[in-house]
Amino acid sequence: MSDNGPQTPFSRETDRWLEPGKINVQVIYVLYLVGFAVGITALIGVVIAYLNRGKGPPWVQTHYIWAIRTFWIALLFGVISMLLTVLLIGILGFIATAVWIVVRCVVGLQRAARQEPITNPESWMV
Repeated sequence: MSDNGPQTPFSRETDRWLEPGKINVQVIYVLYLVGFAVGITALIGVVIAYLNRGKGPPWVQTHYIWAIRTFWIALLFGVISMLLTVLLIGILGFIATAVWIVVRCVVGLQRAARQEPITNPESWMV
């Protein structure tokens, strides 16, 4: 006889937020937004997106592509803005990049909540 021990209300079968799907995509977007305060969370978000890319329903796949591209394009914009801080225009670049990230994350969160795909996940725009 095998006794697995008592089942408590706190025991869980799996961590659903790590599985590809709506909750996972929302976690990635929230990690990107928290990245403004704690920078490492954006990196964790992109790693989760890469790990789940190619899994899940097609509408989720568009979100993973969107999230991965958001990270890399934001990094590119950040490096360009850093180089342009010498001319003082880089400060505006940082602000524009931050607004761009927030808008893309909010759009992604809204569409994920409705379980809708991103219409053009490879776009540089919103």
